[in-house]
This record gives sequence, C-alpha cells and structure tokens, in this order.
Amino acid sequence: MTDTRVDDLNIDSHSLLVTPEALKEQLPISESAAASVMQGRNVIRNILDRKDPRLFVVVGPCSIHDTEAAIEYGKRLKELSAKVEDTLYLVMRVYFEKPRTTVGWKGLINDPRMDDSFQIEEGLQTARKLLLDLAEEGLPLATEALDPISPQYLQDLISWSAIGARTTESQTHREMSSGLSCAVGFKNGTDGGLDVATNALKSVSHPHNFLGINPDGQVSVVRTKGNQYGHVVLRGGGGKPNYDSVSVALCEKALDKAGLASNIMVDCSHANSNKDPALQPLVADNVANQIIEGNKSIVGLMIESNINWGSQSIPADLKDLEYGVSVTDACIDWAATEKCLLEMDAKLKDALGKR
Repeated sequence: MTDTRVDDLNIDSHSLLVTPEALKEQLPISESAAASVMQGRNVIRNILDRKDPRLFVVVGPCSIHDTEAAIEYGKRLKELSAKVEDTLYLVMRVYFEKPRTTVGWKGLINDPRMDDSFQIEEGLQTARKLLLDLAEEGLPLATEALDPISPQYLQDLISWSAIGARTTESQTHREMSSGLSCAVGFKNGTDGGLDVATNALKSVSHPHNFLGINPDGQVSVVRTKGNQYGHVVLRGGGGKPNYDSVSVALCEKALDKAGLASNIMVDCSHANSNKDPALQPLVADNVANQIIEGNKSIVGLMIESNINWGSQSIPADLKDLEYGVSVTDACIDWAATEKCLLEMDAKLKDALGKR
C-alpha cells in the first residue's frame, strides 16, 4: 500500500521528556551551589571588565563519561585552585555534549550508557547531579552549549559557556547565547578565520526573539535582552595554530575594527596543539611569555586535561575502560596539568598586576 502521509516520514517515534522545571524539582540547587555559580560568573565578568587582573582558565576533561572520575578530578582542581588563586581563576570544564563531523559518541547527555541506547532523560539527570556535586565543592563550572534545548535543564549551574567552532556561525546558537546568564566564549571557525566569531559577538550582544521551550517544557517564543559578555576563543584552524603574538595582534585588530572589546581566550588544544596533548603546556607557556612582554588582551586559557594521559576508544565491554582517560580528544594528565598551572602562576605573579 502506498504511504500517503506528508509528515514525519522519517520519524521513528516521539518520547516525552521530563520538563526542565520537574528535573530541577528532583535535583534542586542548594544555597551553597548557587553561591558558587554566582561567584564564578561575577569573577569572570570582572576579568572581562578588567576589574580583576587574573586570567581565568577553563581546564578539565575533553568530555565527561565517568562521573566518579569527574568528582575526583574536581577535588584535585579545587585543591590546586587555592595554590594559584592570586594569579589564575580555575574553572572546571564539564562538557556533556560532543559535536560530531559524521557520527560517534555524542556525549553523556545523549548516550549516558555509551551503548547507543540514547537514554537522554537519564543523561540529563546524571549531568545535573554531577554539576550539583561539583558546585557543592565550590567549583565554578564550564560547558559547551551545543543543543539549544539542554540549557533550560542545566545552565543554572554553569559559570561560563562555550560555543564551538562548528556552531559559532549558527544563528540558533547566537540567539540562544544572547539569553544565557553567563559569559560565553565563541571559537573562531574551523578554517581559522575570525569573521565568523566577530559576527557572532556582534549578534550575541543584541536582543533576539526565537522559538524555544519554557521551564514547563512548552514550545514558546523566547525574547532575550542580549549578552554583553561574549568574547572570542582562539583555537587555531585550517591546519595552523593562532595563539602566537602575530595572530593575537591580528585578532585584536579585527575586534577593534568591529567595535568589540579586546578580550581574547586561547584554547591550548585543537589546532593550536595540532591535537597533540604534549604541546598544550607549551602553548600556555607561550601565552604567559606574551603577557610578560606586555600583552593586555589575553584574559583566559582553555586546557584539555584528565586524571590520566591520552585517549581511548570506547570498548565493547565498558568494564575495560581505563579510569580517568578521555574517550574523545586526548588530554594531558593531572601531573602535567598541575605543573603547567603552577609554573604559569609563578611566571605571572608580578606581570598581571601591571596590566
């Protein structure tokens, strides 16, 4: 029999999802966690406004797949934070959603069991519980805002958000970011060009009206005020890095021409390290030297770091996963992370106050 339908021809099914409000009732934010989130947001805003001379450093796993390891990493990071707090403000990278060029594991929210079962409600619950636990430790938290729906479930626990190189050009993500409550870093395009990011920064600062969901899960028209704390993240591209002083100067020039604040964050991973984790500390050291030599535009760094070095494929038997090792991009281990940040702290103690 001929199928005469004109709608949903390629849809297999629909499943109702818990509403954002219901998930927050199941896993409510505590006063101490809320205070941690607000403090993180305020510190980052003050750094971007040049009221605080420190650098903020978004550091942590490429992606979260093991909440136990994430908690251990967070406790280590909290202890390290106290040692470098006069120079560096450490923000834990807690990424749950992974963009894919073709196919692959899309992250803890989409596939929390890592078996293609796509238990998304379970993923949202797991993600929110982890964020709550980390915020209770007093850690400011960062994530990538990839799916335009998930912020309603999680963003009350986030102090800084990223828009990735693949989505910086997306109107949907620019509109969504204009309504986020925290500062947002837009990465330069995958080709290394700056036009996409500067256009995004112009867009995000303005009010927008778009389709979304409200806390009760109803489709609604979202009207935003605009986000004044967008900034650029240099991550290299087109096979070349862009963290060197010449690239940074060109970025400063592009931001000035666009009438935007010269706030630059350097991603030590991706094309800036040629995806070799061993090069990330060298990128960070180069940035520290630029600041010592007088740079005033670099306000932040991003480092992909885990408990243990490198990366691993997801095995058929999840019992074979190596503890504390990334299942997406390769990361530096904790020893290298600690060494990198302590050395940067020692280098910059005198330089930052003169900026």
